[in-house]
Amino acid sequence: MPVDVYTPGSVGVISRSGTLVYETVDQLTRLGIGQSSSVGVGGDPIIGTTQRQALQLFEEDPDTAAVVMIGEIGGTAEQEAAEYIQQMTKPVVAFIAGATAPPGRRMGHAGAIIAGKAGTAQAKQTALMNAGARVVQSPSQIGENMLAMLKERGLA
Repeated sequence: MPVDVYTPGSVGVISRSGTLVYETVDQLTRLGIGQSSSVGVGGDPIIGTTQRQALQLFEEDPDTAAVVMIGEIGGTAEQEAAEYIQQMTKPVVAFIAGATAPPGRRMGHAGAIIAGKAGTAQAKQTALMNAGARVVQSPSQIGENMLAMLKERGLA
């Protein structure tokens, strides 16, 4: 990922989409919010690090105060991450890409296909909201929502 959009700081970023990482980090940087680290977990069905594992690493990291999580349709990784978010002390802003994708059609990554209700954007958004994450409907809302959340907690 291009390093010129990053700035040191306290927000961890987890994403299944490389392109949305650039957009998110650029928004955060322009708002004066630096990043502690960025983890690309990929959008394929078989990955190395899961979103849940990355969330746990950020929760345990003393240099991370909050987390942005970017997911997408397909699979149940976001629901598994939501289970962990319930016990986190650090705030999470989340976005799920692919809300308008038709069921059964692959969108972008091999893992981005809705097969059943669990893989839908709506199911993922609901699980994340119920877990306490602030879910945004557009990637353009990630930065402003993170800034608001940090201010609410006295972290910005």
